Amino acid sequence: MRRMSLIISVLLLGMCVISQSLRTDLSDNNFAAWQENRGDWIEVGETHLNPDDPQLLTTSPGTGVFVNGATGRTRHLVSKQKWGDMRLFIEFMVPENSNSGVYFMGRYEIQIRDSYQKESHYPGNECGGIYQRWDENREPKGFEGISPQIDAARPAGQWQWFEAVFRAPRFDASGTKISNARFEKIYHNGFLIHENVEITGPTRASLYDDEQATGPLLLQGDHGPVAYRTIRVAPADVNPFFAMDTGTRDERHQTFQQQVEMLKRLGYDGMDHTGVDDVAEHLFHLDQNGLRLFAVYLDVWADREKQWANEGLEKAIEQLKGRDVVLWVPIRSHDYTASDSAGDAAAVKIVQKIADLAAASGLDVALYPHSFFLMEKIGDALRIARKTDRANVGVTFNLCHWLRTDNSDLKETLTNAAPFLQVVTINGADQEGDWQQLIQPLDGGEFDVAQVVRILADIDYSGPIGLQGYGIGGDVNENLKRSMQAWQKLNMHP
Repeated sequence: MRRMSLIISVLLLGMCVISQSLRTDLSDNNFAAWQENRGDWIEVGETHLNPDDPQLLTTSPGTGVFVNGATGRTRHLVSKQKWGDMRLFIEFMVPENSNSGVYFMGRYEIQIRDSYQKESHYPGNECGGIYQRWDENREPKGFEGISPQIDAARPAGQWQWFEAVFRAPRFDASGTKISNARFEKIYHNGFLIHENVEITGPTRASLYDDEQATGPLLLQGDHGPVAYRTIRVAPADVNPFFAMDTGTRDERHQTFQQQVEMLKRLGYDGMDHTGVDDVAEHLFHLDQNGLRLFAVYLDVWADREKQWANEGLEKAIEQLKGRDVVLWVPIRSHDYTASDSAGDAAAVKIVQKIADLAAASGLDVALYPHSFFLMEKIGDALRIARKTDRANVGVTFNLCHWLRTDNSDLKETLTNAAPFLQVVTINGADQEGDWQQLIQPLDGGEFDVAQVVRILADIDYSGPIGLQGYGIGGDVNENLKRSMQAWQKLNMHP
């Protein structure tokens, strides 16, 4: 059974004890988190391409950025702490023709390389590749390197980022390995480049030849200049937490850039997008700040004679290709009332059309139950999802709409939805009332949101959780700050 609690101690299963914090920051305090024998690594404030030699980096004084010396030929940076399962976010920069690597447990490498618009000589040598293993006694000696599904590399001298969910190898009581290490997901600059990739053993040039339940994080330091910043480790089983754009805008946060920068500062994993206009602009600002777009909220109608969705949807879907973004589909109707199953046939037609368009770009569709709409309750969404009969169609559980329209047995509701559940949205709330009572910052209201978190853990839900902020008003920065603090408490003590 998956647990969202941050105290995990099943070492025989390859998991380690993680401190009671959602994130461990490894990129501050003058290398405090790293072993002392660091060679020429230095901490600086900024770094750029050297204008006289683009194969080198220049630096400015300050803190927060780690650089492996003037030439990039030094020792590796190795963390003091050891992990098994983990979620890692890391930003990096390489100059021309340089490379480095991030080794999980000191053994399993994601390649970092200046590979923008360059051919790779073998699989896994691209930026974002899972680097090859090596055996001197076989031909070819290098094997099992895995190229990224999408080439998301940026030019030399630009900051880039990875977000990776890693699963350690598992061992039985006798120490025999019973399952391989695995990269559950790897994102590179906003694109999903690997999913459920097993690694049968340590990759080339790893710190260790054997496999264990835990190990340190290693940043390669001897293959050329590289800079790292914003290095954060979190438990692998904490759900990604994003803010819905219903609660990110006020007088001081009007633009995408202002909203995204605020969310990054507060520690959110990303946000959603309403409609299909300006998707590319929103993606740009998210990518620049190391955040993800989790969902796009559509306007979908199912009448008796006609069904339709947003004009421009096909273009938006093409822009989202490879992004691991869910299309949120609420369903309204002029002809059918809320929860009227007579409208199912019309609803199924438009959902199938959207699902087929989405599938061509590798996207999923999550039906979005909404009060007073045709598809009002999560039971309506489940019924329509089953009738749609598309592998990429699931449902969303929206706490505020469930409280408004259903408010039945919560555990039964989520358990029944589990096979189709793709997204969950939560917020602070009272047990009943109007939207002012049913949508509050996450620390507000009398409803026990912790029970939602506990049930989601019990049903092994590992997908994203969004924060609903519709109609709260006031200072969005303060609302979001309070909600993030409440989210951290929920995950430490669900």
